[in-house]
Amino acid sequence: MYREDHVTLPPGCAAACGACPEGPYSLSESLARKRARTERALTAWKGCIEDVLSVSADNRLGYRDRTALSARWDGREGWLFGMEGVRQGVPYPLRFQRPRPFVSLLECPVHTPRVREILKALASGLPPDEPAGTFPLAFAAVSGAQCTLVFKTKKDPGDGWLFSAAGGVSLASLLERAGLEGLWVHLHPAAGVRLFAKGGWRLAWGISRSRDSRGLLYGPGSFSQLLTELHERSLAEAREFLRPGTGNAVLDLYCGTGASMALWQASGAAVLGVEAGGEAVECARINVPGAEVLRGACADRLPQAEAFLGRFRPEERLVYANPPRTGLEPPVAEVLAGRLRPGGLAYLSCSPGTLSRDLSLLEEAGFGVRRLLPFDFFPRTAAVEVLALLDGPGRTGEPISG
Repeated sequence: MYREDHVTLPPGCAAACGACPEGPYSLSESLARKRARTERALTAWKGCIEDVLSVSADNRLGYRDRTALSARWDGREGWLFGMEGVRQGVPYPLRFQRPRPFVSLLECPVHTPRVREILKALASGLPPDEPAGTFPLAFAAVSGAQCTLVFKTKKDPGDGWLFSAAGGVSLASLLERAGLEGLWVHLHPAAGVRLFAKGGWRLAWGISRSRDSRGLLYGPGSFSQLLTELHERSLAEAREFLRPGTGNAVLDLYCGTGASMALWQASGAAVLGVEAGGEAVECARINVPGAEVLRGACADRLPQAEAFLGRFRPEERLVYANPPRTGLEPPVAEVLAGRLRPGGLAYLSCSPGTLSRDLSLLEEAGFGVRRLLPFDFFPRTAAVEVLALLDGPGRTGEPISG
């Protein structure tokens, strides 16, 4: 256990932030702690768990190119972007009791330089919320070169504040200099725990889509892993295990903007992707031309998934899944374990707890866990993601029957 008063924080890091519980630990200590958490959650498969894969110690700061922060107007300090922190100088169980301090993250060293510059541009260029409620900005969500301003109102604030040069330089110019390519206005009167709503979006300035370091198209609400190099390593491990090629079919569940689909397609396999987010589906169809991408919950697209894999022999069917923290939807897990019965499954989980639940069901159906590879996709946080590689019953199974 470390003592708060003995911790040296990186420049720009606020002691009351609390978002980086692993920050006080060295790289080796943090990875050991993450492996221990993985082993506790996946005790039944402890022998399959490998060392946690991470980036070097020098790359554990300045990597977060996506963030969603609360926006607050302060009459003395102006616009602040941050989050509720933790109480200092109290026993650990009391640190998260409210009221908790609001912590500005304008200088957060975990953010990329681009994110910091975008936030600074917003802080200096947005109009004041005076009197209170005249500019009801609630959140700012930065996704690479795209940014969304979330207003808790039904009334559109217009665009005059964006192009006004009353202070010498317009906010649009400041944002362009900071590396932003698209600014969105999102009207969401109930914004809170649920940051985004389906409607109420409009592009206020710039372009609607950007490209990441791999050339993949993404939008303001798209999810992608923050550490591209580490994500590529996980995909390479999945490809090496699944060995997709001509004559194989890969069902890519929760496919996002198509980074994994592009890999399977490049290997010569037939590919079907399923994704719930409309923006991500739109991008995936462009990023992986020729591949079929279905929009909807994976559980609702099981008939199409079965028809797609049913054209191939069991040993030719492969599945890659990257679900949210809730894990595989129960109908999806049941069909994978029952009628689909692929020859191999690569499952990238962001919750070892729900992964344990799903592995138990899959093992009962004849899947065999071969390797569990933990990844440190979010350095300095408590999060650990696990790539589970499973042999499927389809290696000796029967074809899907109608």
